[in-house]
Amino acid sequence: MPMTGAGKGPLKGVRVLDLTSVLMGPYTTQIMADLGADVIKVEAPSGDTTRSLPPGPEDNLGAMFMNVNRGKRSIVLDLKDEHAREALLRLAEDSDVFIHSMRGRAIERLGLDYPSVGASNPRIIYANLYGYGKTGPYADYPAYDDIVQAASGIVSLQAALSGGEPTYLATVVADKVAGLTAAYAVMAALFERERHGHGQEIEVPMFETLASFSMVEHLCGAMFNPPIGPTGYPRALSPQRRPYRTADGYIAVMIYNDRHWSNFFDAIGNPEWSKDPMFKSLRTRTQNITQVLGQLSKVLETRTTEEWMAVLTQAQCPAMPVRSIDDLLDDPHLEQVGFWHQVHSADGNMRMPGVPVSFSQTPGEPGQPGPRLGQHSREILEEANFTPEEIERLAGPPQQNRQSG
Repeated sequence: MPMTGAGKGPLKGVRVLDLTSVLMGPYTTQIMADLGADVIKVEAPSGDTTRSLPPGPEDNLGAMFMNVNRGKRSIVLDLKDEHAREALLRLAEDSDVFIHSMRGRAIERLGLDYPSVGASNPRIIYANLYGYGKTGPYADYPAYDDIVQAASGIVSLQAALSGGEPTYLATVVADKVAGLTAAYAVMAALFERERHGHGQEIEVPMFETLASFSMVEHLCGAMFNPPIGPTGYPRALSPQRRPYRTADGYIAVMIYNDRHWSNFFDAIGNPEWSKDPMFKSLRTRTQNITQVLGQLSKVLETRTTEEWMAVLTQAQCPAMPVRSIDDLLDDPHLEQVGFWHQVHSADGNMRMPGVPVSFSQTPGEPGQPGPRLGQHSREILEEANFTPEEIERLAGPPQQNRQSG
């Protein structure tokens, strides 16, 4: 089966059957498509639910869908139909990765669990993207980003910085962290297969992934048994850890190590408060973090953002003005490094974030915006040597298929 849909990049030649929807799984496979994989997005007749999220040029082509499903090909298969299920298993025979985001019982009812798919292709990498690990008591709970943010402690951590009021992060962090984790897990399994020749099953549960993510720094004293201190990283939880008000706006400043503080004090003339013992070392600053950052906050109010940027840049102290997401659209650094990728398609001119990593020999690139529903159904089935009769039964007459996608 030829790699008609494959782009360029280090994953060129890898075929992925993508049964995921919404964001976690599609983000995983977007990364793989950006890096050259031929990603076949398998959709039910109703399509991925994010197709309908506005804005977009058409009702079933929302901006988020088009971005996170870029570079993929869409085939419609009603997997409750036995013929469609058999067709998917035939496609799996020539695929490298099978990835889904259904709950365990749902994929088993369809007869598409790992034993079934692995029987068609023992070398396949089979990835389950779940809300919760299937052996725990939450296994059958439905999971979305907000729910997992709450379950993982993220919401509670945010409450510590907002006067005790629980809040979500203003980005779908659970979906994207789990999506990144799934991407590296699949690629690691592909590497293992290249070395030893066998496929395997992977599980990426969103809850456990985000709990691991949040506890990197917040496990703290509870890492030891018995505990030698509480959970929670003091610097991250200080109410003074925030963008600082300047004379005319806000600035993010991270004066962290001993050299930073020494340079900063030199730059502002070594005022009397710089001699306070709590500024002596990283340990003493951490022990007194709220007072340290509170003093810094008072000082930063005395000059403009531009003035502080000049001082802090000269002192080699990390700092940046607080910018909006709109500011990123014409950020000079992003422009210079070619971050924004301009796409010209039948749906109009668009911009998308480019591939954030670079490869000297095999660079990736974003593909065309996410496809129309079933746009490539016939093409994919023809590549897999389905007969004209089988193709018509699965994809409908050519005219119907074009109209639907």
